[in-house]
Amino acid sequence: MKSTRISPPAAIAVAAAIAMAGAGGRAQPHPVRIAAASDLRFALGEVVARLRQARPAFDVQVTYGSSGTFFAQLVNGAPFDLFMSADTDYPKQLALRGLTLAGSEFTYAVGRLAVWVPAASPLDVEKNGLQVLVDPRVLHVSIANPATAPYGRAAEAAMRRAAVYDRVRPKLVLGENVAQALQFVQSGSADVGVVALSLAIAPAVKNNGRFWTVPIEMYPRVEQGGVILRTAADPGAASAVRAFLVGDEGRSILKRCGFFLPGT
Repeated sequence: MKSTRISPPAAIAVAAAIAMAGAGGRAQPHPVRIAAASDLRFALGEVVARLRQARPAFDVQVTYGSSGTFFAQLVNGAPFDLFMSADTDYPKQLALRGLTLAGSEFTYAVGRLAVWVPAASPLDVEKNGLQVLVDPRVLHVSIANPATAPYGRAAEAAMRRAAVYDRVRPKLVLGENVAQALQFVQSGSADVGVVALSLAIAPAVKNNGRFWTVPIEMYPRVEQGGVILRTAADPGAASAVRAFLVGDEGRSILKRCGFFLPGT
């Protein structure tokens, strides 16, 4: 699925609407409530900061979690305006159920996996990659829950490809989402984690650990997509956030934060 871009006229119209709101042309835009995959915690934080800097009247509120859990909540009417999933399947399923704004689906990034250990770990993750998971010193390996998290399914696929899954399976500790999988390693509840590269290289994490980037051909491509919900309080404001994400500045932030870009 290719990245969806808002046409220049549409983008201009959205920007003009927001400008009018700030100038008193109409009421201030409603907060844009985003349900976002947890691998976006640092990247989306930067995006939101940039949006607020560019448009002070803009209010973006983000909740992070598992894409599968959010999907179940949205099906049951959870009050979000924009859904940013760690795959494209959940947004498509919402669209098929008639729960989204027509034509609002978009692909914003391609996620990547990393094997992460704390800085003090004796494990040579840089040299051994996924084979480090079967090291006898490794008692627990954390991944996101494959039942609800696309990164968990990708981690499982990568381990199968590396022919280590059967030996690692008894050691697995499942996080509700990929951010929690990383937290398990940080807290000592697991010795090593297979997590999102975007979390491993984040400023708050990278100096506290070491990682090995899993070759992208070792797991199904993690295309990440989003959609605007039909019940969005302010579709124009939600569309403006979407336009920023798939625009040059949003793509630049995502690339810098460890994601591949759609179409590359």
